[in-house]
Amino acid sequence: MLGELKSILGRELASLREQGLYKEERVLQSPQGAVVTVGGREVLNFCANNYLGLAADPRVVAAARRTLERWAYGLSSVRFICGTTELHTRLERELADFLGLEDAVLYAACFDANGGVFEPLLGEDCAIITDQLNHASIIDGVRLSKAQRFIYRHSDMESLAKRLQEAGELRVRLIVTDGVFSMDGDFARLPEICDLAEQHAALVLVDESHATGFTGPTGRGTHEKFGVMDRVDLITTTLGKALGGGLGGAIAGPHELIAWLRQKSRPYLFSNSLPPVVCGATLEVLRILREDPLPLQTLDANQRRLRQGLIELGFDIDPGDHPIVPVHFRRFATDAIMAQNMSRDLLLAGIYCIGFSYPVVPPGQARIRLQASAAHTPEHIDRLLAAFAKVGRKHGAI
Repeated sequence: MLGELKSILGRELASLREQGLYKEERVLQSPQGAVVTVGGREVLNFCANNYLGLAADPRVVAAARRTLERWAYGLSSVRFICGTTELHTRLERELADFLGLEDAVLYAACFDANGGVFEPLLGEDCAIITDQLNHASIIDGVRLSKAQRFIYRHSDMESLAKRLQEAGELRVRLIVTDGVFSMDGDFARLPEICDLAEQHAALVLVDESHATGFTGPTGRGTHEKFGVMDRVDLITTTLGKALGGGLGGAIAGPHELIAWLRQKSRPYLFSNSLPPVVCGATLEVLRILREDPLPLQTLDANQRRLRQGLIELGFDIDPGDHPIVPVHFRRFATDAIMAQNMSRDLLLAGIYCIGFSYPVVPPGQARIRLQASAAHTPEHIDRLLAAFAKVGRKHGAI
């Protein structure tokens, strides 16, 4: 049986390579940052979630080192046995305060948070109304719940209203959406979603993984950006992107809901506690966000420079103001191969970026997803634009 399975998978892997869909893993030989070493060469990194440039910030590294010396490496336990330290409870309080909600609970990752939020809260007589382009972790978490599932067309408020009407007789209705959709960098229409939630007596859950720390005037997220901080009921988010780039996730919301998740959420109950070093480093990131506005300002300037430069070169760029900047190849029949070949030649030109194709994005929507960081300098962005101009002309993309 093993030999047969290996043979089947070998053919499937060969097919992925032929279609240009095989995902190669490039090995970094340096810390995460605007410049990384790959294959012995320094290249500019434009595909990390290191939005605020804090993954290797000396202040964060120093905080991690202090925490490691004080609390050691790991706790070898789940939270409710002997895996809770003062650092965990302090981080939960500070995260809740930062997000503008009553309480928060930590998870090993936001994938676990989304996998653990729906099943304990919603039963067969409840409804989850979910955007069709929500993150895979939301899709998997919804599948684990016995609640009835209603899918609405991406950011289509008429479709959402219809799904809410269809779910009108169910006991609890929960709308769930990404705050920022990671493949396109577009924002959920939160004011309208909250309006519909209030009209239909529904709750609102927002995954803020690509927003926490850098979206909104003080970086609290899309709910701050759109002025609905008091209208969102639950937030799931990550510590592994803007907040230092390590690992970890969290759910924030009302005290009672968070207390129930501590009692019933399986990924929380049966996963090891976050390493103390992650908690200590994240607390330092939150301190930086309270006191230092420069990373937010630099990130905004960088994403504007990046977007405008690509538009002037003639690339297919959607409008927006998020640091996720997808470069599309929608007019090409072989869009997936174009994205892969472009990213390969860009790496040779000193630009580290990744081509995305099916099944990460729908068929026919392959793209190179660029991500600006506060760690980038204007010179870094100008070098990327020069490389995109050269490689884009070579492949006929512009």
